[in-house]
Amino acid sequence: MKRILSLGLAACMMAGLTACGSSQTETTAAADQETTTAAQTTVQESSAADGTPVQTEPLLVYLNDFDGVIGDLFKEATGYDVEVVVGNGAETMSRIEAEKSNPQWDVVWIDSMYDVYNLSKDGSLLIGWEPENAAGLTEFSKTLVPDNKCFYPTGTHAAGVLVYRSDMYDETTAPKSIEDLTDERFAGQVGMADPGVAAPAYPLAAEIMYSMGMEQGQEYFSTLFSQGLKVYPKNPQVVQALASGEISVALLQESNAYEMVDSGEPITIVWPEEGAPGSTRVAAINASTDQMEIAQMFVNFLLDPDTQQALVNTGDEGFFEPSVEGVSEKAERDPEATLAVADVEWGAENEADIKAWFADMSIQ
Repeated sequence: MKRILSLGLAACMMAGLTACGSSQTETTAAADQETTTAAQTTVQESSAADGTPVQTEPLLVYLNDFDGVIGDLFKEATGYDVEVVVGNGAETMSRIEAEKSNPQWDVVWIDSMYDVYNLSKDGSLLIGWEPENAAGLTEFSKTLVPDNKCFYPTGTHAAGVLVYRSDMYDETTAPKSIEDLTDERFAGQVGMADPGVAAPAYPLAAEIMYSMGMEQGQEYFSTLFSQGLKVYPKNPQVVQALASGEISVALLQESNAYEMVDSGEPITIVWPEEGAPGSTRVAAINASTDQMEIAQMFVNFLLDPDTQQALVNTGDEGFFEPSVEGVSEKAERDPEATLAVADVEWGAENEADIKAWFADMSIQ
């Protein structure tokens, strides 16, 4: 199995792309929705005179709780409506599971690559399809596309860069690698998000265990737990703990890290030379969607360089490595930033066990 490494694009000036204002409509879970009759859900059986699909209801996209601006961008580009249902990774996957017998969603676009890959095993996802814009994927992103082509990556961000309070440590005393966190001088001072709750946190744990090997990876985290590792539900709670001084070192998702620096917090970011564990956002299509052609248009739209540039420039999570060529990253992002991502099949196969192991360790 291969360990996937990527060197970030050189940071440069942003393209002057202006996106429409963010607009998102939250919907309730499927349990609260009325069952729609087959006649009512016939969305694109008919076509316009020019052969384009006719839409009678918005494309329903299940999305992490950010970048709702995508609906306006897609509407402006294509004329088709998008309705987004937002939630964290665990909430979104739970909603999809609850709807197994009557799925409501058309596209899922979230930072849960391994969860989404597992959906392809029971026929839930469209497989074997390749969007036109996939030809523009970077060499790194091409390695992230599964053999069954059940999803496509739209960008990868650091699930955990090293950060430390600069009023507690300096370059000579701060951690320089992920393995440094087990040094006793950081006992009781290290924090991270929960792999069972935060979408980026499982890829972080998975990459560490994948690169070290499962046994050594568990030994590494066991050492951290024995030294007082603090696990918070999501990255914003890690930010709060760093800001208050409850912890002084963390593995923190990169957008949160850069926002802390930008807000004036005494925080320094370190990109580990071995590669920061990466979380890949992927887009997949419901195999039973009534809006197949529009859903395919949407995924292809996500792989357009102009779309990804707009997400870098105006999105809620603009700090990421784009998945296609021709996109400029944020100027603040380290041009030498290196990401490491665990193999998709390995990460999917071991997800339940790793999350259960972390849950058990957290309550001891």
